[in-house]
Amino acid sequence: MTIDSSAENSRERSAPTVLGAAVGWKMVDLGWGRSAVDFATLSEPSNCREYVSVHHRLGVGAGDRLIDVACGSGLAVELARARGATGAGIDASHRLVAVARDRNPDADIRVGDMHALPWDDASFDVATSFRGIWGTTPAAVAEIHRVLVPGGRVGLTVWGHLKMSPGAWALAPFRMADSARLENQAAMVSLGRPGVGEDLLARCGFVDIERVDVPFVWEFADPEMFARALASTGPAYEAIQNVGEEAFLEAATQQARELVRDGLPLRAGIAVVGYLARKSQPRQQKAAT
Repeated sequence: MTIDSSAENSRERSAPTVLGAAVGWKMVDLGWGRSAVDFATLSEPSNCREYVSVHHRLGVGAGDRLIDVACGSGLAVELARARGATGAGIDASHRLVAVARDRNPDADIRVGDMHALPWDDASFDVATSFRGIWGTTPAAVAEIHRVLVPGGRVGLTVWGHLKMSPGAWALAPFRMADSARLENQAAMVSLGRPGVGEDLLARCGFVDIERVDVPFVWEFADPEMFARALASTGPAYEAIQNVGEEAFLEAATQQARELVRDGLPLRAGIAVVGYLARKSQPRQQKAAT
């Protein structure tokens, strides 16, 4: 379908727009939800390496109560449940949440704002967010801290050094957005810079903070499939608003055609940074003597 360029904007999954967290999160469905089935089946499966790697490092397993913040179409929740965890999730897109609930009928998945999580304090043992929390949405980290039990673990991922990534070509069509959107995207990915994520987690009360490289590869059968998958994402919607859907699809398809390899899929490895940490536990009072 053709997207009206005057429609309201969306940013990264469950991240509010420049209008602010209190209003912007409700607009996310415009960007991420309009092609929810395409995102769930064509784009998100390539995220499995990222999800599995972080779950492994956090030791997710039986008995863990896990929440995925900005859960999108719920594949990460499904994979955590496969490891034995009890799953929960939240996303601002009601259409993505519909897919997440279909994938996880026994999980507690809600539509809502990650800056005001609708769960009680100390509700979860583990929290994850896969490229859903950015430099422009730091308050979400404080909310994650609140809903974790003392000693609870957290794993967050963000884009790393994109310009040095061999698959940076796959992100080039996003640059068809207007200059204001591009400036905002740059502010978002600032969380991946050395020291930035560590400082945010520390200020929110997390300890034992570790920065790790997370495996991430997009793979597609052909240029047309790449363009369709890319168009289902929030940053693509920003570009589509600026140039129109037809122009975006044509540019993305042409970009990928230059990288076709006989007998092999299109492959775009992109740098992703992970932050692992835990919520501190209160100091044990000395036994009375």
